[in-house]
Amino acid sequence: MSDWNKRTKLVHGGTRRSQYNEVSEAIFLTQGFVYETAEQAEARFIETGPDEFIYARYGNPTVAMFEERIAALEGAEDAFATASGMAAVSGALTSMLQAGDHVVSAKALFGSCLYILENILTRYGVEVTFVDGTDLAAWKAAMRPNTKAVFFESMSNPTLEVINVTAVAQIAHEVGALVVVDNVFSTPVFSRAIEQGADVVIYSATKHIDGQGRALGGVVLGTKDFIRGTLEPYMKHTGGSMSPFNAWVMLKGLETIDLRVRAQAESALAIAEALQDHPALARTIYPGLASHAQAALVQKQLDGKGGTVLSIDLKGGREAAFKFLNALEIAVISNNLGDAKSIATHPATTTHQRLSDVQKDELGITPGLVRFSVGLEDTQDLIADISRALEAAQS
Repeated sequence: MSDWNKRTKLVHGGTRRSQYNEVSEAIFLTQGFVYETAEQAEARFIETGPDEFIYARYGNPTVAMFEERIAALEGAEDAFATASGMAAVSGALTSMLQAGDHVVSAKALFGSCLYILENILTRYGVEVTFVDGTDLAAWKAAMRPNTKAVFFESMSNPTLEVINVTAVAQIAHEVGALVVVDNVFSTPVFSRAIEQGADVVIYSATKHIDGQGRALGGVVLGTKDFIRGTLEPYMKHTGGSMSPFNAWVMLKGLETIDLRVRAQAESALAIAEALQDHPALARTIYPGLASHAQAALVQKQLDGKGGTVLSIDLKGGREAAFKFLNALEIAVISNNLGDAKSIATHPATTTHQRLSDVQKDELGITPGLVRFSVGLEDTQDLIADISRALEAAQS
């Protein structure tokens, strides 16, 4: 399998067939497993092999297929599938940290990620320093001898800043810190975060991996030592594992993710180009545009692919943004992303509403900002829909 190209791995990687040799992956909906003898049960609890399972919270054949397939795609040694993207974030960070440790994090984060760092880890004696993720000098200045991890979104939500994975990894590794990357917006199709220096990569599988709004899920990828030695003991005892049915949904999603994400990114670029000089907009933010602040880094780190999401900042603030959202006919108003359906979100009042006005201003989350996740609809239909909604927002 190591010689296969990405699209082939996405279809066949990690396949385990039962005695019936089914074509499509089987869903093993069971909470437990039967042992032939008491001696076999005893041995399995001491040490399990790749095809031996104990309890669904510890592992499951369908879940294992998803883990092996996404690990092959990412170029990671191993993976652990979780109940949601936030279970992946909290599990990865909590399992590696203890009181007295120090974490350096980019301050441009999804609201729930920020909550874990600000409110949960600090409650148990972990100190967290926040920096401008695009400022390498700030990363370097924040490092300490007890810095155990750095955390950032490789492409931030919702202002789409792109952080230099390789450069931050070099800074972190100088003090022995692990590099933990939330890679959702970069997608497993375009990113090569592990190759670029990340130690731990996290995805909300709810987004592009499912890609069709059906199921929650997450996954943490890294070395076998970290996944099985650090993360797995924590996850299996705290209960954040992925259900077999959701793992099956994610397996089906992986079969088409390369085709979907490339089509969505191509459409997103066309929409961004059509909107970048629109008189109703103060800003059009898309990493694939030459005008993006990290355009050169996007070329190097993501092969020039700007992802499936763009953000637009409407003149007229919240009132104009709400008029725009309410006038959309094709795109739906929701808070997911990476879906086959185009989705528009007003971050200041939804996903990032818990942030103070000072924090929102600092991060560029203005009252007029709308995050637009591009789906699989016809590109020209989407441009027409957005253009009509922008006209309505100006009325």
